[in-house]
Amino acid sequence: MKKRDVFVALLEEENIEFEREIIDINNIEMNSKKVKNKDLFIAIRGGNNFVNEALSKGAFVIYDNSDIEIKKGFEKKAFFVDDSIKFLQKLAKKWRESLSIKVIGITGSNGKTTVKDMIYHILSQKFKGKKTLGNYNNHIGLPFTLLRSATDDKFIILEMGMSDFGEIDLLGQIANPDINVITNIGESHLEFLKTKENVFRAKTEILPYIKDALIVNGDDKYLKSIKSEKIKVIKALNLEKNDFLENSENFYYGDIDFDKNNTRFTLKYFGQICKKNVTRNYVTNVLGEHNILNLTMAIAVAKQFGVEDKVIEDAIKNINLTDMRFQIIEKGKTVYINDAYNASPSSIEKSLETFSKIYNEDSVKKIIVLGDMLELGENELKYHADIYYVLKNVKFDKLYLFGKRMKSLFEKIENEKLNNKEIIYFNKKSEIKEKINEIKENKVVLLKASRGIKLEEIIEE
Repeated sequence: MKKRDVFVALLEEENIEFEREIIDINNIEMNSKKVKNKDLFIAIRGGNNFVNEALSKGAFVIYDNSDIEIKKGFEKKAFFVDDSIKFLQKLAKKWRESLSIKVIGITGSNGKTTVKDMIYHILSQKFKGKKTLGNYNNHIGLPFTLLRSATDDKFIILEMGMSDFGEIDLLGQIANPDINVITNIGESHLEFLKTKENVFRAKTEILPYIKDALIVNGDDKYLKSIKSEKIKVIKALNLEKNDFLENSENFYYGDIDFDKNNTRFTLKYFGQICKKNVTRNYVTNVLGEHNILNLTMAIAVAKQFGVEDKVIEDAIKNINLTDMRFQIIEKGKTVYINDAYNASPSSIEKSLETFSKIYNEDSVKKIIVLGDMLELGENELKYHADIYYVLKNVKFDKLYLFGKRMKSLFEKIENEKLNNKEIIYFNKKSEIKEKINEIKENKVVLLKASRGIKLEEIIEE
């Protein structure tokens, strides 16, 4: 079925008048600047102001602002609806139902984008497919991403974001994933959901919509108890914490060893095709134990597609991750580790633990720059102050703090002391940049904060 056929079917369902013979659609667009002839432009909110521009480019248009006056001659290609967003969602759902494509959903408090990138990197070695771009992971972005898929795609990976109850439920109805990953249950979204139990409830709204398999972090306090009679539940488990069980669907990782360039690890699982235990030793360019957990979940997804071990082994040697996920950037004598896409107490802990184990040469100064964590709710200051207990076991030379919430950590360190390290609180990011530039020795700088802080602006241009 073509997008044109799905669009026509929805127009009929919504009782919208149209002339069937003139409908011919190539792509779906929400940005009028990208619209081409025979595209369908769905005007979302302010996009209603560009309806006539899209029509003049030869597009068909869905709009929901009744004050818009359609230019003469274009009336048959413009369709007024009560709600453009709901129309987009219905169109995406119908398109998904028409496809034989495998849909992979990903949700969780941390690591969604990293796991998405890992899955895409492995699967694309053998299959044509697509993934969520940027932060298109909400009630608008997900259906738009789904509508980007083509009939010859074999898979699409849909990142699912949320901040409150009901949001994952809606995305699940639209995506109806064959396979879904839940990375973890963390402190993100506590501003609205208040407790991690509520975060768990909100994330698992996806369960009724999964067709085949759910893949989870099996050592997560909340996720490890998930069971289902309807679908497979596959767990990624740490061999230090769990005994290997034969004849299970689970994947076990261990023997993790990494330096500043690569991570080596062992993966064990029971081969469902060969019916025997499989042990593989892998090397990957992504760093840190938390990323091996992420990679194990990605490999578990790839195995549901039948991807061979040799293909996986070659693919994971050089994985391309989205920027600002422990991204290494070299600027002269300074190496920046840009991990500033987002932050929560658990992700900061994992980032600091990884940073502690690399770049420990005497000739290199290790600098940690931490900015505020956002959306943590009423206990946000305590979460910031408690980073002190992680830092006590981290190897570093200097700690620079920024943001009104990080002041609570600064005050905690002042009262408790911290291994006689240089600790400075800054009011401006520009001052941190100047301070880093004053250090003439070789140095490595870790940047970690929530997205709204934009800590990457510190990186010297």
